[in-house]
This record gives sequence, structure tokens and C-alpha cells, in this order.
Amino acid sequence: MVEPDPSLFEAHDLALAALREITSEASIGEPADYRVEPDGVVSLRFANRLPGYPGWFWTVSLARVEGSEPTVLEVELLPGDGALLAPDWVPWAVRLAEYHAAQAALAEAAHADEDEDADEDDSDDELDDVDDLDAADFDDDGSPILHAGDVDGVDIDVLDPSAEDDESDDDESDDDEDSDEDESDEDESDDDDESDDDESDNDEDDDER
Repeated sequence: MVEPDPSLFEAHDLALAALREITSEASIGEPADYRVEPDGVVSLRFANRLPGYPGWFWTVSLARVEGSEPTVLEVELLPGDGALLAPDWVPWAVRLAEYHAAQAALAEAAHADEDEDADEDDSDDELDDVDDLDAADFDDDGSPILHAGDVDGVDIDVLDPSAEDDESDDDESDDDEDSDEDESDEDESDDDDESDDDESDNDEDDDER
């Protein structure tokens, strides 16, 4: 590494003159520090007063060839540690892919919202159906009236074998009752016939007399 010429550290006037050629005097602040670069180059830094560039420094790179005066190599505005920087450059293809992904996510979210609204509408319709019911549609305990033998619309008689036996017993009971009624009707008819015979005999006795 080439050692820098000591006179470069003191060349503030030369550096300020170079800065005034590219920016206004008001934008140049106090001397800040310096940096030793390769090949014996020294960069003098000055505070920056431009708005919107916090943490940036005016930088003047100087060098000296043996046997000559110091000379200016470069003048620029460079960021310091913790300076406000623009984001890293992203290729167009990458940005386009990110944009498409974001649009797809928005579309999916909108579709999910539509499905949720549809579910809410269905729920509202069911509530409207409940509102249309009156007291006649419910038992005393508040439960909806179902057909005999139904639980939640399922015929439990089909599932319960004992229900068939009960129905058979009911049918036999009905047959017995019908048979008893028929016998009772026959007895009454016989009684009526006997009564008619008695009356006829009485009439014949009266005629003979």
C-alpha cells in the first residue's frame, strides 16, 4: 500500500474550491473527516446541508504525484454510515411476478368474502323461515311438531322392530272389538225376533177370545 502524501490531509482549500464548482456554498458544511484510499489517494469529507440527504457527505478525492502539487481526482456526494438510502434495485421481471402474486391474493380474499356473505344470506333465510312459524307449529314445550314416530324427520318405526309388533297387536285388538260388536248385534237381533213372536202369540189369543 502506497503511503499518502501528508500535504493531502491539509488540502481543504483545494477541495472546497472543487466542491464550489458543482454545488452552492450553502450546501457545503464543516470538514468532517478523511479516508485513506488505495494508491496513496486521500478522500476529504465535508458535511452536507442539502435537504433530503441526511447522513451523506461531500467527498473530494485528492492525490499527488511526486514533484507536483496535489490535484483533484473526483468530487461526489456519498452516503455515510446510517445514511438514508434508496431501496435496492429490483429487476422488472421480479417486480412483475410480485405484482401478479399480490393481485392473485386480493382476488382470493375477495372470493372468500363473497362465500362468507353467501353463507350469511343462507343463515338469514333460515331465520326468516323460523320467523314465519306460529304457535300452532310447536308443541307445548316449544319443539316443532313432528309426525308420529318421527325424530328429526326420520321414521323411528322403521328402525324399531317392536313397532311392528305393536301395530299387529293393535290390529288384533281392533278385530276382537269388531267381532264383539257383531256378536252383540246378533244377540240384540235374536231378542227382537223373540219379542215379535211373543207379541204375535198374544194377538192370536185375543182373537180366539
